[in-house]
Amino acid sequence: MLSCRIPPSEVVAGQACCRLAECHRAPARPRRYPSDTTEAQWATIDPLLPDPAWLTGKGGRREVHCRRAIVDAIFYLVDNGIKWRALPPDFPPWSTVYNYFAAWEAAGITQQLLDELRDRARLRAGRHAAPSAGIIDSASVKAAETVSAHTRGFDAGKKINGRKRHIAVDTLGLMVCVLVTSANVQDRTAARHLLARLRWLCPTIQHLWADAGYTGTLLDWARHLFGITIDIVAKLAGQTTFVVLPRRWVVERTLAWINQHRRCVRDYERLPHHHEAMVRWAMIRLTSKRLIKPD
Repeated sequence: MLSCRIPPSEVVAGQACCRLAECHRAPARPRRYPSDTTEAQWATIDPLLPDPAWLTGKGGRREVHCRRAIVDAIFYLVDNGIKWRALPPDFPPWSTVYNYFAAWEAAGITQQLLDELRDRARLRAGRHAAPSAGIIDSASVKAAETVSAHTRGFDAGKKINGRKRHIAVDTLGLMVCVLVTSANVQDRTAARHLLARLRWLCPTIQHLWADAGYTGTLLDWARHLFGITIDIVAKLAGQTTFVVLPRRWVVERTLAWINQHRRCVRDYERLPHHHEAMVRWAMIRLTSKRLIKPD
């Protein structure tokens, strides 16, 4: 049996480590940031993270840093919108945190974590774990200078030079999947790729609501290929100001939730799938917090 590399007296009292605490250096920093996981929040996330390769007999070195510290660092970056190299020194090295972030995303762990948390949140709300209906929408975001020219575009309608994120949510507003494209891609074009991803990740969804940007051949295409019916919720006749429209407000609220995280207000990621990961981590944070709220 392995033991922690620092004396227990140096560990902050009452602070839970991850389930691999006996194999690495235990965290010794106080929980000072609003983005830090609470004990209940971490108790929900920790069991959902995969076992490391060395523990399953696939080789590799033991993990040096606590996984809770890694997740706290990712939450800090997503919530505060800082650069990777600007992570505070009481977190693990930024390169270590980034390597975990990229490896978990490449292995699909980030999406699996989001799926598990969403299913639990739905069960707690008295719904079936697998949703049967949802809403889709998109939002364009400005791109920083770190975003390459071939992955960005100009949204003429919103007058935004950057990327566009397309999301699908359930009827509670919990995200199912996200797709990032250049901002000049039309909604009905990107929706074909989004629906293919949605069918793969959540095959139980059979009905969707969307705005008028998803009209045209997409409706017949989705019905014949995936068996998904799409209802268009159009603006009211003569509408010139903001009006809460049935069903559409749910996904618009989710887009607002995402924008509460500064790293998601603007796109800083060189790779589009890393911006997708940032959106997933924003929703992982929100969904895990939702699970620990008292009824």
